[in-house]
Amino acid sequence: MSAASRAPLRSNRSNRSNRSHRASTTARARRRVVLTAGAAAVALLATACGSGGTSGGGGDTGFVTGADGISTADKGERADAPDLSGETVDGGRLDVGDYKGKVVVLNVWGSWCPPCRAEAKNFEKVYQDVKDQGVQFVGINTRDTSTGPARAFEKEFGVSYPSLYDPTGKLMLRFEKGTLNPQAIPSTLVIDREGKVAARTLQALSEEKLRKMLAPYLTDESGESGKSET
Repeated sequence: MSAASRAPLRSNRSNRSNRSHRASTTARARRRVVLTAGAAAVALLATACGSGGTSGGGGDTGFVTGADGISTADKGERADAPDLSGETVDGGRLDVGDYKGKVVVLNVWGSWCPPCRAEAKNFEKVYQDVKDQGVQFVGINTRDTSTGPARAFEKEFGVSYPSLYDPTGKLMLRFEKGTLNPQAIPSTLVIDREGKVAARTLQALSEEKLRKMLAPYLTDESGESGKSET
């Protein structure tokens, strides 16, 4: 075979090699993006079952953490709650924004998390006591790889309020950094009647502590009860 006839073969092999290299590079880049997003969600949701901690106020954060581990923001310093919508554990659809005008207690939990199991009955008991006072409880179930364990958890502890299903923590990433954002499992937030995040704790709650956290928001903060007239 002459040198002239061998040249196109070398060129074809080179083109195939270049295309294969580009495809491999693209695939690696896509994997890096997926892994980076997953790592960000895991880093955000440092679990109280393991290494989760509390975040104090001060500086320009606009909130203060009390000795009881409950962080609060004054009315003028509160950040808007982000869009929290999607599929629920039981296969329905839910948008927390639809509850504007009510106080929303938002609890981040996982069926695998012992502190979440410890506080579950406390949340249901308080919910039954306050749901007629313009209060809605909503869960966010995270890091359960399927809804089966989450549904079993709700059945075991008699949880009657809905929970969004957020296995990778994407909803958590929607909260603005430096605000009262959830940073552990469990985390509990209180969203006021204007749709703003008013309080947060990064710990499992006893019934007493949950009532204490919620009490200031059972009125509209002008002194009037939020209970609807019948």
